[in-house]
Amino acid sequence: MIRGIRGATTVETDDATEIVSRSYELMKEIVEENRISAEDVTQVLFSATADLNAAFPAKSLRNLDGWKYVPVMCMREIDVPEGLSRCIRVMVTVNTTAEQKEINHIYHHEAIKLRPDLKEEGGAK
Repeated sequence: MIRGIRGATTVETDDATEIVSRSYELMKEIVEENRISAEDVTQVLFSATADLNAAFPAKSLRNLDGWKYVPVMCMREIDVPEGLSRCIRVMVTVNTTAEQKEINHIYHHEAIKLRPDLKEEGGAK
């Protein structure tokens, strides 16, 4: 059964190093929290807001052990709530029946107001 694991993160700038670093942190948490390996993954789809290049988050996968050959797609630009510019979203499709956990890293001072559900989950930083 193919399932999807969603995640999101934001960055403060359009600096490629920060984008790759934050995307790596997000992907690492998705992998650890959902206990998945590269062999479980069908593909990874990245999308980003217009002020970012979705190709940069894709580079983060190359830093995960064993993920070098996982198929990656860089998708369309996304719209996000006002105040959450420079946002990256990822969808990891996995071939498993195990329950999956959504991971969100919203690094923004307005995150609690924009996504109050994150406060309860402890996801806002």
